[in-house]
Amino acid sequence: MEILFGFARDVMAGEAPKQYLCSMFKLALIREEKKPYDQRVALSPEQCSEVLASRKDVMIYVQPSAHRCFADSAYAAAGCVLLEDLSEADVLLGIKEVPAEFLLENKSYMYFSHTIKEQDYNRDMLHEILRKKVKLVDYECLTWQNGGRILGFGRFAGIVGTHEGIVAYGKKTKTYDLKPANECHDYHEMLSQYAPIHMPPMKIALCGDGRVAHGALELLNKLKIREVTSRAFLYDTFDEPVYVHLRIDHLYENSNHTPFDKANFYRNPSEYFSTFNQYYPVTDLMINAIFWSEEIPRFFSLDDMQKPGFRIKTISDITCDIDGSIPATVRASYIGDPVYGWDCFLKKETAPYLNKTVDIMAVSNLPTELPKDASIEFGSLFKRHILPVLLDQDNERIIERATIAENGVLTADYSYLQDFVDGK
Repeated sequence: MEILFGFARDVMAGEAPKQYLCSMFKLALIREEKKPYDQRVALSPEQCSEVLASRKDVMIYVQPSAHRCFADSAYAAAGCVLLEDLSEADVLLGIKEVPAEFLLENKSYMYFSHTIKEQDYNRDMLHEILRKKVKLVDYECLTWQNGGRILGFGRFAGIVGTHEGIVAYGKKTKTYDLKPANECHDYHEMLSQYAPIHMPPMKIALCGDGRVAHGALELLNKLKIREVTSRAFLYDTFDEPVYVHLRIDHLYENSNHTPFDKANFYRNPSEYFSTFNQYYPVTDLMINAIFWSEEIPRFFSLDDMQKPGFRIKTISDITCDIDGSIPATVRASYIGDPVYGWDCFLKKETAPYLNKTVDIMAVSNLPTELPKDASIEFGSLFKRHILPVLLDQDNERIIERATIAENGVLTADYSYLQDFVDGK
């Protein structure tokens, strides 16, 4: 009874009930501090309630936030403790990078750090992680033994990116009008607005075959847009919207004209050339959901975009690699201003929706446009696959493989980042 009274007294005082919960595993949902504020979260209130009901050895702290897609009161009603000071938490869960000044010393964090590709804008954060002896586990690096990723927002990136591409094409052609996803309450409302509109005949080229591309496919199929073969896409005309799904083997060919070998393509991409030149003369809307690295040839060049046969009016570049597979993607755009134009002849950015521009949608954080839906899916995966290895046994070394830094040093798998940290 003394323990229960002490527990209640500390919580009411807004303090972590330290001495009473030494045997509890304390999970914390941190407030997103990086601007613009991300509304997503690693666990929804309902998922927190399920965890607390099934695991009596777990406590969940929630740092109050005015920006989260779920209200603080919903977490309190789910049995979580609203707490500003998270210094007693065992693992702190975020979504986007934690600004260096908000990192707590000697604590364990899990979030998307965007450091493993030596992203310059996060060098200072990684330096501070090492200085403060933070244990950093990156969601992006949580993988099964076969290398497949466990967590991610790829499905919703594909769904929202496809929607935003369709929205932009409607504005470009002045044929229909749709709200962007971020102005919709949820996925259901976003879908419902398609019911009264009539989409014009258009050809959509979807490029890619991963989680993002399959999110795009999901939306296209929900909209009952018909899939056609690559041959029909190239040579037939239609009186309705249609799409073709172009995988890697449709998009690249070996210079030696040998049968396409996917493993060899990723090992030796310089041996291949893009075959997309046969598609851009017949494509109206391009949805780019492909994995790309600098060694992989671009789909087309800026000079190709000047050719009379280049028909594409709108490109939804979900991949959003700057000067990457889409050379006219010269910067990431923003949710409030998602589209910019590209003047093919002047080779420069311009206003969107002009007669002779190609319009580029290049928002880099698309899933946050449907934050509740995206958070619920992410939390479901986290609860099912990651929480058990955090709380019990990690026999597959899932957490270990995803740990970038611990006790002030980079782990062996990520030691290649040392020169990056040192500024070399």
